[in-house]
Amino acid sequence: MIHFVLGGAKSGKSRFAENQVMFYPAPWIYLATARCGDYEMQKKINEHQKRRGHGWQTIEEPIYLVDSLQANNARSILIDCLTLWLTNLLLDNQNIEKETCQLIDALQVFQGNIVIVSNEVGQGIVPENELARRFVNEAGILHQKIAAVAHKFTMIVAGYPLDIKA
Repeated sequence: MIHFVLGGAKSGKSRFAENQVMFYPAPWIYLATARCGDYEMQKKINEHQKRRGHGWQTIEEPIYLVDSLQANNARSILIDCLTLWLTNLLLDNQNIEKETCQLIDALQVFQGNIVIVSNEVGQGIVPENELARRFVNEAGILHQKIAAVAHKFTMIVAGYPLDIKA
């Protein structure tokens, strides 16, 4: 089962996604894509870890999501989040199309339950700089591909889930 959870910043998507994963038997894997670059990010990471509590195994993987999925096939996994993963790919000059295709392929053969979190970034103004515009475009393409293979797709708005695809 692939469940895609999309929402804006501070919309409640991570909390919602955590609860969705916990419907499946423990232990649960939290596949974290964030790189801790400053105090603010460390504080956010600490809050997420504290909220999750027992039963979770955290795997930090900023780039190689497919390797982590393959190593943990048939488990219950939460990926949080795709836009941070995309940022890492952009900043490391990785081949985004190749990495995205590999992720889609891995999801389609994954034997467990997976909930994937991402930030909706395409509903604001068009950014003025080239890197930001590329990020928004790449995120939109990635989200379309994930939504297409997902069995369930939920949009989170102000803490409330809206079922897009059930």
